[in-house]
Amino acid sequence: MKPQNYGNHVRMVPAFHYVAVPLSLIITVASIVYLLVSGKSGLSLFGSLLFVSFSILAFMNLLFVRRFACKVQDRAIRAEESLRYFALAGKRLDSRLTMEQIIALRFASDEEYVALSEKAANEGTPPVDLKRIIRTWRADHERV
Repeated sequence: MKPQNYGNHVRMVPAFHYVAVPLSLIITVASIVYLLVSGKSGLSLFGSLLFVSFSILAFMNLLFVRRFACKVQDRAIRAEESLRYFALAGKRLDSRLTMEQIIALRFASDEEYVALSEKAANEGTPPVDLKRIIRTWRADHERV
């Protein structure tokens, strides 16, 4: 596995991001078009409404499954990084840090973690900037 850094840390799953989501969106749009065509043709709308309902349900399910998995992982990251900060600094992680900052800080090496955490809390450093100023990148290949 190649070393992770700011330029390549985003994880894309082609089957999900480039196939499942677009295909689900296309099916939803097609079902709405089919409903409109059925309505203009005087056909029964029952089947069309079912098609629209199921396609919207499938699209929402796809999005929620992804969002829920990421939310659970965010909670795990918060717990891991809180423990890591406590082990390195001997005190609790600053409550002013946002979840997005904590997620960004997980890439920092132990040597720069405490200083970057304090900088982020005191200055409100945006997550994208935190990732850019990390000198020694700590890879996270487990992110969903």
